[in-house]
Amino acid sequence: MIVIRQSNNNIILAIIIICQLMVVLDASIMITALPEIGRGLHLATTSLTWVQNAYVLAFGGFLLLGARAGDLVGRRRVFIIGTAIFTVASLLAGLAQSAEMLFFTRALQGIGAALATPSALALLSVSFVETKERVKAIAMYSAVNGAGGSIGLVVGGMLTDWVSWRVGMFINVPIGILLLVLAPKFLPETNKSTGRFDIMGAITSVVGLTALVYGFVRAADDGWGNAVTITSLLTGVILLAAFAFIESRVEQPITPLRLFSSRERSGAYLGRLLFVGGMFSMFFFMSQFLQHVLGFTALETGLAFLPMTMVQFGMMYAMPWLVSRFGNAKVLISGIFIVIIAMSFMSQISTDLKFFPGILIPMVILGMGAGIVFIPFTTFGLAGVDPRDAGAASGLVNVAHQTGGSLGLAVLTAVFGSFVRTGTPTDAQFTAGISTAIIGSIVFISASFIVVLLLLRPGSKKAAKQQAQDAA
Repeated sequence: MIVIRQSNNNIILAIIIICQLMVVLDASIMITALPEIGRGLHLATTSLTWVQNAYVLAFGGFLLLGARAGDLVGRRRVFIIGTAIFTVASLLAGLAQSAEMLFFTRALQGIGAALATPSALALLSVSFVETKERVKAIAMYSAVNGAGGSIGLVVGGMLTDWVSWRVGMFINVPIGILLLVLAPKFLPETNKSTGRFDIMGAITSVVGLTALVYGFVRAADDGWGNAVTITSLLTGVILLAAFAFIESRVEQPITPLRLFSSRERSGAYLGRLLFVGGMFSMFFFMSQFLQHVLGFTALETGLAFLPMTMVQFGMMYAMPWLVSRFGNAKVLISGIFIVIIAMSFMSQISTDLKFFPGILIPMVILGMGAGIVFIPFTTFGLAGVDPRDAGAASGLVNVAHQTGGSLGLAVLTAVFGSFVRTGTPTDAQFTAGISTAIIGSIVFISASFIVVLLLLRPGSKKAAKQQAQDAA
């Protein structure tokens, strides 16, 4: 058992939170800069999705391998390796002079994040064992996961307008160096497990997911009947099916299927994947609408998301009371329902829409709902996990988050592409495509709502309180 000195807990939590903020923020910091990147590197809107997908796809695809690596060679060591890769890749991304170089370095960032993130969450789990401290630590971690994306929109807009989108990559370098200095001194090392890497499981999951996402993005450019689109989608489905088969047979899988034996955990993983798929896509498409149709600058676009971010952070302070009063399941259901209502208003965009009240008010409502969703999702995703599976469970929480963003954006890019595939779209065509894509986001989040209702059903008030305590 690992014993952590109380005086070091704040530093440990700070290291984990800073790392998580850095990798989550990096998934969205480029969104408000995308039009500027497109002009500089001559990329169409649908091709710009690869600036995002290269990162989140590599992040989600390698997370399971990163979690398993932490179990086998020590989580502090893997955390340091991942942070070092992420830091170097950030420097190279900021220096990229071509689209191909930017895509490659963004993918390398994702691999570094995939190594660091599950180890960080697992270290949080073993460092905070007292219930009250653990709940607070998970709340802060979830706050970063939930609101970090919208913070990235604001920061990305500021840096793009004031200096350059490249600074959004460069700022990771000093932060990464700081983490590399502090981690060996303060983070505890965990016991190493004996075993081997599940290489075939890693290959089939990464390649399968990449092929699936590529198929959806290719459909946005060339249509669903394109031979490459069909081949890519079929390859993705076959490889992911092979991944599930391998994990059921291999002696030491990167994803132990026993983690899905719990209805609550399974519901949390699937519900989170679908929810993030809708939310992340909304950020991307609404940012495009504000700049292309309403004429916002990158900075103004980032600031447009600020009220939602502030409300989302503010709701985190109410979470301890809400969970203790109603239980995780009821809070989660309420939060998703609020998000669906807000998204429904946002989907009614038009070329003559005014930011206030047409967009601002729904965004504030959206922040209220999103602010109370991620803590229950994280709690259910880690509830009742055997210590030997802590790394894998942590990896699955983040896999659901990152894979959801990548798949959601890929699918809805294909929907959007059906409106803007040929020529230069008019504002009306562009707006129609964005509106339909946001309706697609509502479909993703509604599916998450159904999953939560079926698998995370609330019981009596007494049972709800006991469930919250057990999950914590």
